Amino acid sequence: MCSTGASRFDGAYYFGFHEGELRLLIQLFKYRGMASLAGPLARLLLRALPESGSYDAIVPVPLHWRRRFARGYNQSALLSGELAKSMSIPMREALGRVRATPSQSGLTGAVRRRNLRGAFAMKRRADVAGMRLLLVDDVLTTGATLNACAKELKSAGARHITAVTLARADRRPFFQSFQEPATSPQSSFSKGAS
Repeated sequence: MCSTGASRFDGAYYFGFHEGELRLLIQLFKYRGMASLAGPLARLLLRALPESGSYDAIVPVPLHWRRRFARGYNQSALLSGELAKSMSIPMREALGRVRATPSQSGLTGAVRRRNLRGAFAMKRRADVAGMRLLLVDDVLTTGATLNACAKELKSAGARHITAVTLARADRRPFFQSFQEPATSPQSSFSKGAS
């Protein structure tokens, strides 16, 4: 996605970089069964979002059922649930992961995109037509996962999709058309006017 500049989501925000204490907290939450970190980590997501944002629903990035079973929970769904409570808007598990994919860790953007083709689909009775959605995940690396999810949501009629993650994996420029606001206290970037 970076090399092509193609993006299906309309803006993206992240709390910080995937390093130091933030990386440790994410690893504890995601891989060490510390689901109780969902509330404190969701508060970090809230700090990353612009106060002017308006959303109709929150959609978590889904896990394949095998991975969710092995982990015991979907970390994105736990974060989304906490955000939904804090923001008083509904969470909709509108997407399903219909195909298991190998771990994306350490893969290039092109390989990640290839792995994710056909991995997500809209759930039956999931209606997102005309909605402004907040798409939630834990870490933004190349954007391939968020892009694949946003593609399905847009195909189902979503009007605007903003992605938010706890961390961004690298410090290199992500999209040429995305800009980091000079006055924003948190790390974030967004494309165009919302």
